[in-house]
Amino acid sequence: MLVSIIIPTYNEAENIAQLIGYLKNNSNDLLLEIIVSDGGSGDNTLALAEQEGAIALNSPEKGRAAQMNYGASVAKGDLLYFVHADTIPPQSYLADITQAVSKGYAMGRYLSSYDSKSWLLKLNAFLSRLDTFAGMGGDQTLFITKKLFKQTGGFDGGMKIMEEFEFCARARNQGKYKIIHKPVLISARKYDSNGWLKVQRANYTVVRMYQKGASQQDLAATYKKMLNYR
Repeated sequence: MLVSIIIPTYNEAENIAQLIGYLKNNSNDLLLEIIVSDGGSGDNTLALAEQEGAIALNSPEKGRAAQMNYGASVAKGDLLYFVHADTIPPQSYLADITQAVSKGYAMGRYLSSYDSKSWLLKLNAFLSRLDTFAGMGGDQTLFITKKLFKQTGGFDGGMKIMEEFEFCARARNQGKYKIIHKPVLISARKYDSNGWLKVQRANYTVVRMYQKGASQQDLAATYKKMLNYR
């Protein structure tokens, strides 16, 4: 089973070379390709990605969902692994996800950890052990067989926020889901810029709005208004 890694990016020059280098240094014959699907970065994200040996693509549409769909559309692997540019998976990532699939799981994620000593973020990390709606975001990375990805129709390309939550909830109706009990390392930059309470309040507000059927425009505008983040 060959793996295609897909990384959606937007102005990630600070992180992308390090991530690609790490993924390659901890790879084996199972890694077929690393695809960077960019949403129109104004920095040299794509140039750095290409220098590191990744397939660097300009997505026709901006937005994480559309960019991940575009990356998946050109991926040649049997297993798709979606990774955020500011997240570092365990060194054993290839063995972990391919082993999970060999045991009958069609999709899944890792646990969280953060590059911060904050005890509040340690609490967030602990809660990622629970199989809840809050744990289905993309920070924990997501692996899924190409077969199941195609069956679901992929991410909802019209979504600008909450796209990974929506996708996982939908895809889990068609495939067995695995939580791998190892942590990925997630950048705490959003919390550093805003504070833990402010981020939690924004997350809670947007999730509640989403569950009540708010539009994507209202969700994105509310999140942007509540947080100073990228």
